[in-house]
Amino acid sequence: MNLEHSYEIAVEWQGNRGTGTSDYKAYGRELTVTASGKHPLEGSADRAFRGNADRWNPEELLLAALSQCHLLSYLHVAASHGIVVTAYTDVASGIMEQTHDGGGHFTSATLRPVVTIAGGDVELAEVLHAEASAKCFIAASVNFRILHEPTTLIA
Repeated sequence: MNLEHSYEIAVEWQGNRGTGTSDYKAYGRELTVTASGKHPLEGSADRAFRGNADRWNPEELLLAALSQCHLLSYLHVAASHGIVVTAYTDVASGIMEQTHDGGGHFTSATLRPVVTIAGGDVELAEVLHAEASAKCFIAASVNFRILHEPTTLIA
């Protein structure tokens, strides 16, 4: 039995500087993402695409979603296998290839989780990243390679 979950957000563009999109350089890329009951998220395009560097861009948000999803999936599988995680950090990176027609796509993302466990089987703790990746909803939804370079520490 498949369970269906739905999500809803709202995006509002804030970059009309008075003349709308009359010219590529005439408008700002600022936007706000909201969801019921949550703090607003300030977004923009990447600075390379005339965006505001102080705001989150879609490419960073995609990486954040992949990293966060993997973390949550990993905590689940670790608990299921008796691995006690006491700390988890990740520094994720991604490669996006821009195409000649002005479009583009991600070609890969690399997650570098550093997981601290209370003790036990370090080898099992590292192998569980594959299971976590298979269970991650976001990873299952993208069409590019997601690599994992985990480090496991014992507290």
